Amino acid sequence: MNKLILTGSNLNLESLYSFVKNKEHQIEIDDEAMIRVRKSRDFLETESKDKVIYGFNTGFGPMASHIIGSGQLDELQLNLIRSHAVGMGNPIRSEYVLAAMVVRLNMFLQGYSGVSVDFIEYIKVFINNRIIPIIPEHGAVGTSGDLVQLAHIALALLGEGEVMYQDKKENTSDVLKKLKIKPYILKPKEGLSFINGTAVMTAISAIECVKAKKIIDLEINNGAFAMELIHSYSDGISEVLQNIRPHAGQKEVARRLREILASSKLIRDRKTLHESVSLPNDVTEILQSVQEVYSFRCIPQILGPILDTIERTSSVVTIEMNSVTDNPIVDVAGGEFIHGGNFHGDYIASSIDQLKAAMVKLTMLSERRINFFLNKKVNGFLPPFLNLNKLGLNLGLQGLQFVATSTTAQSQSLAFPHHIHSISTNADNQDVVSMGTDAALFASKVIDNAYILSTIEIITLAQVADYLKEIDNLSDSSCGLYKMIRRHFEKVTDDRVLVGDLERLLKVIEG
Repeated sequence: MNKLILTGSNLNLESLYSFVKNKEHQIEIDDEAMIRVRKSRDFLETESKDKVIYGFNTGFGPMASHIIGSGQLDELQLNLIRSHAVGMGNPIRSEYVLAAMVVRLNMFLQGYSGVSVDFIEYIKVFINNRIIPIIPEHGAVGTSGDLVQLAHIALALLGEGEVMYQDKKENTSDVLKKLKIKPYILKPKEGLSFINGTAVMTAISAIECVKAKKIIDLEINNGAFAMELIHSYSDGISEVLQNIRPHAGQKEVARRLREILASSKLIRDRKTLHESVSLPNDVTEILQSVQEVYSFRCIPQILGPILDTIERTSSVVTIEMNSVTDNPIVDVAGGEFIHGGNFHGDYIASSIDQLKAAMVKLTMLSERRINFFLNKKVNGFLPPFLNLNKLGLNLGLQGLQFVATSTTAQSQSLAFPHHIHSISTNADNQDVVSMGTDAALFASKVIDNAYILSTIEIITLAQVADYLKEIDNLSDSSCGLYKMIRRHFEKVTDDRVLVGDLERLLKVIEG
């Protein structure tokens, strides 16, 4: 059995992604982390006897000036959860919810939140049993964190609401009875500690960062495959060219392209042009291309900044996964309670908006190469829509181009940065908000769209390879990619219904 051992500071994108994708994986808690949690709770309970502490013995938000009596502290936490679990709309993906639970649990282990050891153990039981609360998509503004979404998770911990369990939607109370688990009773501050943070937007962003890394790897391979099919010149990816404009992403993309294309028999050296053309005394048009269009020649310059953006966003998300984002902070070492705004989601919101825009550009690059190969007026050497049968009677990949065009257009509409859509709320207490969770959900849609475009593109590339009969001359990488495509998607000769084949190939590509 694989274990993910949480310490509060060691969570990374890959381990979180692997955990949510593999049902047999389990969470374990580091012993030293549990000691920190216990000390934090003990300090909170001792100091709260004669101090006003926000969310422990006060109301919330604009009602913070209302002091709550000692006999009503448990009820205060219950009221907080029930009043905020009011999200609407379609449920967000279960993998996001599970990831959010892991992120929130990891944050508590730093020992700054004042939750109890019992609460830690109870969350762990939910996670390891894959009891996944249902969270509606609408409700977060991302400033006091993901209040509404996290309240739906907390509601399930209390035995209320609905959950997904073993891929079925059930009442939480029924699942807990089945597993002989008693609903949790929140202790003072635990409700606030749970919902006052950025775990949902962070979890979505973490999953999408991993998917973005996978899709750019595929696009680099697609780009190499495309370059081979048009016999691109090698100098566009030369090391010298990249070194005189040494952006990290551009250099890395070009390096990977050179590595892939080293085994290709189709890439041309620039000297082949010099050898095949005699310079005339007057203006003369030649048949050979001198330079490729930008979607082939500028792959390092287009994918490079996208790769850099993925790396920057991944770094921000990794920091956030291992940060304390609730309020107030229980500072045991300093002997004080610190009131602040670490729950504000602008780091995640602005970063995931940048990733979203980068993924839109990647989608546009893919769409342009699809158009190049399907449009005979542009490429000049392929049949219209890569029709491998009777022109006029059969339509080839014409329908797929409509899908590519419409999907790209949708992503372009979603590209606008959502984190600048700040609307004051909470009686103007939350007067500048991040909209981080919605930004992450929009980014998720754009990345899903990018996978659709990459799927259509590799189908297109394989169809070109079949028409040109150049498979044996492809690089090892492109040949392997071609064979993978043909295992899951037969070449299109006679027109047929492609929906089932498309869905199967998309799942393979998404992994």
